[in-house]
Amino acid sequence: MDCKKFTEEQIAHIKKTVGEAKAINALSGGVDSSLVTVLGHRALGGQLRTIFVDNALMREGEPERVVKVFAEMGIDVELVDAREEFLSALAGLTDPEKKRQAITDTFYSKVFSRLVRESNAKFLLHGTILTDIEETVAGIKRQHNILAQIGIDPKEAYGYSVIEPLKTLRKDDVREVTKFLKLPAEISQRIPFPGPALATRIVGEVTLNRLETVRTATAIVEEELADSGAFQYMAVLLNDRATGIRDNKREFGQIIVVRCIESVDARTATVTPLPWDKLNRISERITKIKGVNRCLYDLTPKPPATIEYV
Repeated sequence: MDCKKFTEEQIAHIKKTVGEAKAINALSGGVDSSLVTVLGHRALGGQLRTIFVDNALMREGEPERVVKVFAEMGIDVELVDAREEFLSALAGLTDPEKKRQAITDTFYSKVFSRLVRESNAKFLLHGTILTDIEETVAGIKRQHNILAQIGIDPKEAYGYSVIEPLKTLRKDDVREVTKFLKLPAEISQRIPFPGPALATRIVGEVTLNRLETVRTATAIVEEELADSGAFQYMAVLLNDRATGIRDNKREFGQIIVVRCIESVDARTATVTPLPWDKLNRISERITKIKGVNRCLYDLTPKPPATIEYV
């Protein structure tokens, strides 16, 4: 693709659309939202307010790390603590779509709506990409950032209009543009991470304890597979439990699934054939996590599976 042309067109489009008004965007640190943040700030400068919403669902140290990376790029990011609001909204929910809907409602109707009112923003910059739209419209998986495409008028529902600079791109195109703009490698080469974050890596109810378990497992998997060259890798906490042995006593423990896949644009994926020594080391480390006594490796491609579990 012509990255220079795309960049110039989107910056011009954002400028023209927003005019003299104020805009706001939420940065997650992923490659999509990072690119939108950079495009938005190049187009609008001080007219754009960028925030990072700490929803309690992120990886260890993620909020502070993202704020630091963008500060080094000359872009101020405000850290907003909304952990209690998201955890309260997710309490008791086990159905995948209800969990996604709770996250969407909490983000847009409560947290973001409040921030928009405070800043008098008339526009929201969204990191929606083409795959998000296709999977949601097809009914495969509801993406949290899809609104107009499923009949939600954001201006009527939330009080602002949405601009989606990346909606014609797939993940590989997004990476091309970030490299063209010389964004740091830790952004341009970062593995995909879902908007609903670790809530998509917990099958069943999302609780503080379960989040801590999958957060610890995620850190292990990402450390061990950082040199794998794979498109994406993750740890997933299942809702089932299994009998095990710890300290010569019976334990009814939790189960972590490790997933590592190859893909270009996330529409299809194949499983990475990891070395046995690597899988064995990951299993040994994960089963040392308190309450976890099983570690499985997912061998399912997409399709029939999706990449994420929830």
